[in-house]
Amino acid sequence: MAPADDAEGSARSPSASSDSSPLAELDVWLLFAVTLVGVGNVSGVSPAFPQVVDVLGISRVQVGWVVTVYSLPGLLSAPLAGIGADRLGRKRVLVPTLFVFGIAGGACALARSFPVLLVLRAVQGFAAAPLVGLAITIIGDRYDGATRAAVVGYNATALNVGTAAFPAVGGMLAAIAWYVPFALPLLALPVGTAVAWKLEAPAVDGRSSAEGFRGYLRTVGARLRDRRVFGLLAVNLGIFVLIFGAFLTYVPELVETRFGASSVVSGVVLAAASVSSALVATQIGRLATWIPPRRLIQGSIVIDGVALVLMPLAPGVWGVGMASLFYGVAQGLNQPALQTRLTELSSEASRGVILSLNGTILRLGQAGGPLLMGLALALGGIEAVFYAAGGVAFLVGLAALWLLSAE
Repeated sequence: MAPADDAEGSARSPSASSDSSPLAELDVWLLFAVTLVGVGNVSGVSPAFPQVVDVLGISRVQVGWVVTVYSLPGLLSAPLAGIGADRLGRKRVLVPTLFVFGIAGGACALARSFPVLLVLRAVQGFAAAPLVGLAITIIGDRYDGATRAAVVGYNATALNVGTAAFPAVGGMLAAIAWYVPFALPLLALPVGTAVAWKLEAPAVDGRSSAEGFRGYLRTVGARLRDRRVFGLLAVNLGIFVLIFGAFLTYVPELVETRFGASSVVSGVVLAAASVSSALVATQIGRLATWIPPRRLIQGSIVIDGVALVLMPLAPGVWGVGMASLFYGVAQGLNQPALQTRLTELSSEASRGVILSLNGTILRLGQAGGPLLMGLALALGGIEAVFYAAGGVAFLVGLAALWLLSAE
């Protein structure tokens, strides 16, 4: 196998300044593949959870640890991988991470005891956390301006395709046997091989690599003290609290308790947001030429709040589905815009860790969002969850107006 960074160039891809579409490049599709295999490793295996409970003899509370032990290691691994990507090179971190993710994830399909499954899921989660951030880092290295925004948008589309498809694929595989969905990460092995051999990732600036580690930390610290960078990360934490705390956790319960809908219908309602988000994200490059990213982010938060408040007011499942489509529009705007702006505000010397910290923010929202909205549920019932989410969106919107006004 060729050394991981042999193919790294010393400058941006020529296509960054070319009139040709970036979608004509193999490298872009390899980065989309990295994103695709890196998502869905919760939703892709969750259809098997009832069987896991029965086969491994655990409770429905304990099965939640399959998600928890997968998510928590990312709080540490994402920034560590980002530092490694900045100091050693993007591919030198991305390639082994893909292989560890694929091997540990695939090994979960061989686990026949709950403790072994949890250990393997923790290793898999440790490797999974940096994948999307590293893909976006390389996109940020390779492209500028509207092209960068467009490619980040297409990458978000790949993410949303995975988010929509993995639950259905996982459900079909779980019908074969409980452990088969856990083999999905094996897809990372051919992707890792292709990335190792074919991906041309711009090299880390030699002056930055030669700089002492303390100097590097000072550079990163200066970026994080930038009100714009801190503001983007803080606002994204609020957005992730809404996604994981209200939308993904309690929309299924809303349609079941209010309308008696099945889990299949709940899945369709959630998938509607992924579809609209994917479609909107493909247009982010065009939108970014007309509307500043901060305005896209601020406007999307308004859409977030309105969509969530409308959900408990819907007269039927179809109304919740329409609100879900509306909610997806917001995600199609804010995630590509946030990621694009972070790549712009971070230098090549610090881009890896800044974007990886965004992955840490995601996991904080994933952990804290359900707890916060669960408190609203306990105090006021299912409707209160969505009204509280609307209130959180209002506060996040105010924060976006204040923190992003420096741009």
